[in-house]
Amino acid sequence: MTSRIVWEPSEASIAASAVTRFRLAVNARFGLALVDSLDLHRWSVENLAGFHDALWDFAGMVGEKGGRVFVPGERLEQARFFPDARLNVAENLLKRTGPDDAIVFRGEDGATARLSWDELHALVSRIQQALRAAGVGTGDRIAAYLPNIPEATALLIACASIGAVFCSASPDYGVSGAVDRFAQAAPKLLFVCDGYRYAGKAHRIGDKVAQIAAALPGARVVVVPFLGAPEEILAAVAGSTTLAAFIEPFEARPVDYVRLSFDHPLYILFSSGTTGKPKAIVHRAGAILLQAKEQLLHCDIRPGDRVFYFSTLTWMVWNWHVAVLQTGAAIMLFDGSPFHPDPAMLWDYAAAEGFTLFGTSARYLDTLRKSGLRPAEGRDLSALRMVSSTGSPLAPVNYAFVHEAVKRDVHLASVSGGTDIVGCFVTGDPTRPVRDGEIQGPSLGMAVAVVDESGRPVPPDVKGELVCATPFPSIPLGFLGDADGSRFRAAYFDRFPGLWHHGDFASVTETGGFIIYGRSDATLNAGGVRIGTAEIYAEVERIPEILEALAIGQEVGHDTRIVLFVRLAPGVDFDAAFEKRLRGAIRAGASPRHVPEIIVPVADLPRTKNGKIVELAVRDVVHGRPVGNVDALANPEALDIFRNMPELSRNGAP
Repeated sequence: MTSRIVWEPSEASIAASAVTRFRLAVNARFGLALVDSLDLHRWSVENLAGFHDALWDFAGMVGEKGGRVFVPGERLEQARFFPDARLNVAENLLKRTGPDDAIVFRGEDGATARLSWDELHALVSRIQQALRAAGVGTGDRIAAYLPNIPEATALLIACASIGAVFCSASPDYGVSGAVDRFAQAAPKLLFVCDGYRYAGKAHRIGDKVAQIAAALPGARVVVVPFLGAPEEILAAVAGSTTLAAFIEPFEARPVDYVRLSFDHPLYILFSSGTTGKPKAIVHRAGAILLQAKEQLLHCDIRPGDRVFYFSTLTWMVWNWHVAVLQTGAAIMLFDGSPFHPDPAMLWDYAAAEGFTLFGTSARYLDTLRKSGLRPAEGRDLSALRMVSSTGSPLAPVNYAFVHEAVKRDVHLASVSGGTDIVGCFVTGDPTRPVRDGEIQGPSLGMAVAVVDESGRPVPPDVKGELVCATPFPSIPLGFLGDADGSRFRAAYFDRFPGLWHHGDFASVTETGGFIIYGRSDATLNAGGVRIGTAEIYAEVERIPEILEALAIGQEVGHDTRIVLFVRLAPGVDFDAAFEKRLRGAIRAGASPRHVPEIIVPVADLPRTKNGKIVELAVRDVVHGRPVGNVDALANPEALDIFRNMPELSRNGAP
């Protein structure tokens, strides 16, 4: 079934796009006649060496490329890219100099800051010198417990400049959540803030920092004041200092870049950890730079652009966003609630700074729609070329909302990937139409497919498991503490030998697009038929009285029934008429199989720090199983709603 086209690029925009310029450069270099981006993708997966060699040059990567580009391995994960290269990530992120903006920051309280390219160079230089003076060298680990502020970006770049390995988490994490992450990395230095702001409240975290520091005895603490009150931490944590004092002895000078191997570890990202201790995923430096394919080609980011992506230091989107600097574009940072003091906050920011790309989550767009705000009204969004949505499937109703209420001619790209690869498997394409409810296509250089339980490709519109059949540079180096690699292989390769198994339930459309139905481990198997939760949410999100929803499969005897929990807007009554309307909408928009047996209104739904609804945690609570790491949740108290819930002991409605 083909979805309707909701956006088409103009001939002029196709001709001006980096995808077209790259395709023409490939044609000239290799004597080819690739006619469009579909041709380019087919060639890219059949010629991994040629594609990545051309990408290195097109992106203007700084470093010594070396002789070999791609060396296959006995197993997919053993393949290597640019094994002879020497490079430094910081040298590539700081290619640009001058007085123009490199970083702009705005807080929910209206606080602002900006760094020019020259000022960013200077700050990175001073932090780099201070790190070395503190004994930090290549391979040492640094942890950051910070808001999304310019200093955090400069710290990551400074670490990269000397080959130190960076990891981070946002300061709303509790003590155990932060320690579960940072203790695995055993950092030499821990950069912290004195607090953060969210939804109009200032949260002092001196007590938390003291407990985290006590659990990391090898880490010296450096405080980056955010609320202007570091004294509590300085008094409680022996040997701690402020960032200003840490860098005070050092004047800015040219940054010294240590060129290292393509596979040198750059940073550690952590899985959400809601089903157990978070995995510490180690990512290689060169791969992050080659993600320029997403920034330059799939997002068409250009020098001088102003790129915003809402994130925190917990989410891989933050790391991706920092890497945008290699394109010569400025990054727009924000910290706090995107709805405080009102839903217009981020759109006022977008208009004032001339955002060219607005990146956010599907959940944010749905909440924005239900808030009633129409961002285009009274705001100049003429610079905006792309809206990118990630984190969960984007419902068709929100495609229409963006084009009606934000900008009619904006490229709306739903994308999907993960922390595991610091990027996307399926993503946008500025040269092809957008169809509602679909992700446009696979990422260049990645043979993404949907397979059945035996690992065989399925026909269009048949649901199955999302896999990648080719090696790609951003396959992680592995997990910390997994010496023999067994946990790493089990996570991605054991189920389908020779394929990367990502854990998404998906289908390919007739036009080559992708639909993601949710995580495979959260799919519903009611009556022996696999149903993606996103199929239910797509219909529920059309009902304005419902703010959020969460669906699980409840095991009853030898079968599974669908249970839907809904959080209603204030003043809405969940009566028989409303429930009948909801059931009818799901039946008509999806199918009778998708209609839940039980629908329960609830006061809240648990979510991660990044705003993702946690289906697996609720499923475990309903079945009386322990939840692995409740500290990964933004509102862990919401889990109590689902314990011993009387509604789940009754029979569902027909």
